[in-house]
Amino acid sequence: MLISMNTITLHTASWLFNPGRPPIPGGALAVRDGRILETGTAEELTSRYGAAQRIDYPGCVLLPGFVNAHIHLELTHFPAWRLRGGLDYHPRTFADWLVQMVKVRRGVAPEEVLASLKAGIETSLWAGTTCVGDIITSPELLQAYQGAPGSNRLYLELIGQDTSLFSGRLQKALDALKTFDASHHPGLSPHAPYTLNGAVLPAIAEAARRGEYPLSLHLAESTAEDTLLFDSTGPLAELLYPLVGWSDFLPPPRRTTPARFFDAAGLLGPQTLAVHCVHLTPADGVLLKERGVTICLCPRSNERLAVGTAPVHLFRKLDIPLCLGTDSLASNDSLSLWDEIRFALDIYRGELSPDDLLVMATSGGAAGLGLADAVGSLEPGKRADFQVVELDGACTVQRLLSHGKLQAVLVGGVER
Repeated sequence: MLISMNTITLHTASWLFNPGRPPIPGGALAVRDGRILETGTAEELTSRYGAAQRIDYPGCVLLPGFVNAHIHLELTHFPAWRLRGGLDYHPRTFADWLVQMVKVRRGVAPEEVLASLKAGIETSLWAGTTCVGDIITSPELLQAYQGAPGSNRLYLELIGQDTSLFSGRLQKALDALKTFDASHHPGLSPHAPYTLNGAVLPAIAEAARRGEYPLSLHLAESTAEDTLLFDSTGPLAELLYPLVGWSDFLPPPRRTTPARFFDAAGLLGPQTLAVHCVHLTPADGVLLKERGVTICLCPRSNERLAVGTAPVHLFRKLDIPLCLGTDSLASNDSLSLWDEIRFALDIYRGELSPDDLLVMATSGGAAGLGLADAVGSLEPGKRADFQVVELDGACTVQRLLSHGKLQAVLVGGVER
């Protein structure tokens, strides 16, 4: 088969690095039609594709674009909305934060949310993220991704206590999933145990099964969630439910955990991404392992909301797959996984190494989103989504995190 050199671009650098593998000195990528044709050393690929266009990045590392497995990009402008609404205070508890969130969102117009989402897409790219697992609250917001770069997993969020209204909301979401741009991938996000009536969960599980839609759900994020699921009391019952008109839907004590609440309806499985898991019990950790669930850690968000630190030692002992997310700017200072990794290195000192965290932010995130065949590593056949990081001297994970400077981000082989 003849290959036209006019359609190939060689990207060469001082190093090519796939986290979890040894870096390649003098590494290079051969890219055609937005995908990686071949990897190797610059010398090898130049001898094979010498007539191709060549772009050199001396003193730099080619690194896979980051995969932010849990994010709410429509909340990118949340800090400004909060200030405008006179609600610019630091919540004392998780329930206080939810109350603030509801009050702020009530003062935001739909067109502002759309603009915020578009800004979030760009902000993520500037931070080296080329793939996200984004939670979308309304099908109308999907238009923000029309023509957007990258290959993303977009989860439509499902919230509701009133069973008479929920079936219509679910059907609207399912209809929207059928209209997706081919470059992005659909999913469903049953929001959390405290925002969903247990009676609607089987319908979500069945819809996910029929459509083969992966799930992303908030799980065991706070002790308030545990209290509500166990005996229907606590700050969520006292503060959140009255605010949003759910007091009549407060169930009798269920004496269960968040994980078992979702599992009873069939929502935990190999295509489920469980986010946060700060207060997951050892028994529930075993349950998630048995179901094949992946866990997404959001350490800076957990710290900001003072909900605690996820028991990574338990997840590692059980060999549960892990990935990383920033959550949103409603509970974080940036959308950068570089920042998230550096923070996680400190808070999980001795439990997660720099190598572990870079893998979680690349191939681990891709696997958690069900996109491992397309993104997350620099390999033939995958999208040419990569970061160019300036680094003098040897390429090690430690030096990347301490001395690396992001210079460029390419999506499909095109600089953004």
